[in-house]
Amino acid sequence: MKIGIFGLDDFTAGKEKIIDQRLDTVKQMAHSAKCAYIQVELLTDFDKLKESDGIITLRDNKADLILADLEFIEKRLSGDLQEQEKRLLSRFKEQLEKEGFISELELSEQEKGIISGYPFLSSKSIFLVGAQEAQERTQLLCQAYSYFGYIAFFTANEKEARAWSIKKGINCWQASGLIHSDIQKGFIRAEVIAFVDLVNDGGITQARANNHLRLEGKEYIVQDGDLIKFRFNK
Repeated sequence: MKIGIFGLDDFTAGKEKIIDQRLDTVKQMAHSAKCAYIQVELLTDFDKLKESDGIITLRDNKADLILADLEFIEKRLSGDLQEQEKRLLSRFKEQLEKEGFISELELSEQEKGIISGYPFLSSKSIFLVGAQEAQERTQLLCQAYSYFGYIAFFTANEKEARAWSIKKGINCWQASGLIHSDIQKGFIRAEVIAFVDLVNDGGITQARANNHLRLEGKEYIVQDGDLIKFRFNK
């Protein structure tokens, strides 16, 4: 996952861990030797923001993102366009001039295809924060990660407790492929414990004893914080 950072001087480009304290709890419950947090890539160069999955910026910088998109649209509209694209860009221009984001508009799949190669910034998910909020780096990244539509599920053994990053709405079979393609190919079932049950029961063994370990199939939609053990044919 790539997170664009605009106007926040304390951030530098590169890899950054999403410190999810729930993973520390999983490590303790599973008696794992270490934790492996989710890592994201931070993009701080303005020209690279278009490559991001979402952008974090100060509320005071909202206008700068809007102006960048308006400049592109006005330049594009000055050329010779097909009528459908012209109408769509004019609609975007009207939205931006009202200080709204393109992402707030409902678009058809065809319209999404028309703009897929364009460097719009406000078509992305944008997490607006105040100056004080921006100082809480760890909390800010966790909040933005969730705001952009991502969740985490956990796996654990004696060697490692690990958090895995997925888009909200991913099913169990798709999630298993993140770990290894062999697990996905040979998928049988998933043993799932919700994080709240893991904590309330005081561990994996007691969660199993309390019937809080569920057997789920391929189509189960993974929930944020699920502890999952995948069973598969080798």
